[in-house]
Amino acid sequence: MPQIPEKIHELTVGQLSARSGAAVSALHFYEAKGLISSRRTSGNQRRFTRDALRRVAFVRAAQRVGIPLASIREALAQLPEERTPNREDWARLSEAWRAELDERITRLGRLRDHLTDCIGCGCLSMETCALSNPDDAFGERLTGSRL
Repeated sequence: MPQIPEKIHELTVGQLSARSGAAVSALHFYEAKGLISSRRTSGNQRRFTRDALRRVAFVRAAQRVGIPLASIREALAQLPEERTPNREDWARLSEAWRAELDERITRLGRLRDHLTDCIGCGCLSMETCALSNPDDAFGERLTGSRL
């Protein structure tokens, strides 16, 4: 991993990519989504402050546990002056995301359990399939395969 001297306060997109492990295209995407920011040089090159490394690490960690980018952006925007997240910020935000993740895990468990039933019958019927029609939600409104 390339070392960046302490006297350098800004990173090129290539340096940020090398240090963070994120592809340059991912960094451009994160910037477009408002997760990180850069300034432009007179030659129109991106320059990121060193704290972008921590923001990228925060984003990637949150993504690994399944947090949507919109939720990550909202969380980062709540930080005072959009500062770099620290350990306390991660603890607070991860606690807030826990209920969402628990609900998602519960839904996935139910889907997994019904997946075996579905493969067993092979019909994907709108009437009986727990994957296409969970809890017969469509049956409440109308019948048939029109949906």
